[in-house]
Amino acid sequence: MLKELITKSRSYRRFFEDESISKEILKELIELARLSPSARNAQPLKYFLSNTPELNEKIFPHLTWAGYLKDWDGPVKGERPSAYIILLHDTEIANNYFCDDGIATQSILLGAAEKGLGGCIIGAVNRLKLQSSLTIPDRYKIIHVIALGKPKEIIQLEEMKENDYKYWRDSQHVHHVPKRNLEDLII
Repeated sequence: MLKELITKSRSYRRFFEDESISKEILKELIELARLSPSARNAQPLKYFLSNTPELNEKIFPHLTWAGYLKDWDGPVKGERPSAYIILLHDTEIANNYFCDDGIATQSILLGAAEKGLGGCIIGAVNRLKLQSSLTIPDRYKIIHVIALGKPKEIIQLEEMKENDYKYWRDSQHVHHVPKRNLEDLII
C-alpha cells in the first residue's frame, strides 16, 4: 500500500483547476505533517493555505514551472492548481529547520495521493515578491510551495538510460520520468 502511494505521488503540473480542495482537506494534510518527525522536535515549520481562486491568483505569478520543459511556461488557465500549501520557516522558533521540510512535504504529498490528489513541490519561487503579495510577516521565510489539485496529466515512470535523468513530455502530453535502477543505487 505504501509503495503504491509513493508511486502515485509524482510531480503533477497540470490539474483540473475547477475541482476545488476544501480547507478541511488542506488541514488534514497539515495534520499529517504535524504528526511527522521533526529534527530536535523543534517543529519550526508553519503553513500558509490557499484554496480560493482569488488567493491562488496571487501565488501563481511568483512560481516557475518545470525547468526541463523549455517550451512550456507552466499550466494554462483551467489547468492550474486549485490549492497551494506554502511551507514557512518560523525563525522565532529555531534558526534552522534541518530536514523537516522534506519530511513534512513527503507526508503532505502522500496524504494528497491517498485522497486522489496530486501535487508538485515548487522550489523556483520569487520568495520576496510572494511574501509581500500575501503580506506574510517577516519572521516567516518561504521554503517552497506545494501546488495541489486533481491531476490532469498522466505520468509514466521508466527506466533511466545512459544517466539521462531529465523528464520530458511526448506528443500526447504524457509526462515521462526516468528512474535509476535499484541495483545502481545500492553500494
